[in-house]
Amino acid sequence: MLLLHLSDVDEAAWARTMAREVGDYPVVRRGDDFDPRDIRYIFAWKPKPDAFDGLTNLKAILSLGAGVDALLKHPNLPGDVPIVRFVDDDLSQKMSDYVAAHVTMHHRRYSRFHADQQARRWTQYYPPAASTSTVGIMGMGVLGQDAARRLLPLGFTLRSWSRTPKSIPGVEGFTGADEFDAFLSGTDILVNLLPLTPGTEGILNADTFAKLRRTLDGGPVIINAARGGHQREADIVAALTDGTLGAASLDVFEVEPLPVDSPLWGIENCYITPHIAAISNEETGVIYFANVLKDHEAGKPLINVVDRARGY
Repeated sequence: MLLLHLSDVDEAAWARTMAREVGDYPVVRRGDDFDPRDIRYIFAWKPKPDAFDGLTNLKAILSLGAGVDALLKHPNLPGDVPIVRFVDDDLSQKMSDYVAAHVTMHHRRYSRFHADQQARRWTQYYPPAASTSTVGIMGMGVLGQDAARRLLPLGFTLRSWSRTPKSIPGVEGFTGADEFDAFLSGTDILVNLLPLTPGTEGILNADTFAKLRRTLDGGPVIINAARGGHQREADIVAALTDGTLGAASLDVFEVEPLPVDSPLWGIENCYITPHIAAISNEETGVIYFANVLKDHEAGKPLINVVDRARGY
């Protein structure tokens, strides 16, 4: 039996679509009448504290999110049950759309021209070719690699930083803590697509910002579309105010929704979006997880299983 435990989405709609895809395999929702011992799989998103109560026969936890940091912090998460994360072309496309839009916006100096427009000031500054701006992507998983592939045809110079070596054509790779400073020193626009782990928490901080290259007109830029836990917002406010950073695009925050009294709201060169860079698509998500379930029931191994030690 498959249990859906999905918060902050239309669980009923997901349940109907999932039941269609898995055929005769029984699907239940929270509130339905079922024996918790009969549940073999739980499809979860932002699970409540009691989500895993009585589920003593779980074979797998199916996580709707691409990131599993919040799930791994669940106080009652079963310690011996594999977790399958969501990998989807549609989600990757949406994230890459967000990254490309904001990289291009900053390279073309939107902050400068917007300020000129507000001041009714005609200043013919000509942005250079994309090849003169180096975009550094932190995180070379599925999302990071897709973003790199989509930025390359636009002409940007690309570099990456990841925990383990990644060889991506056209991308200069840097690995591990020993190469982090070298990676930053040649980066104009820093894109964060890392998983949130104890080792990456707070990585977008004053020390990181100070090490970025300062060749982009107006100063270096950060784009965070990963997790709010990656950033120190007080440091971002200070860096945008004193010129250490030329601009920032933030889709995620330490506290969400972003409190109305956050100083980030009032900074003109800080571009805020309400955690909308990429969202799981119901149709593609159901097909993905339905296939995972059916394949596993047929004796095939689970795919995209989370390494709990690494946190992703």
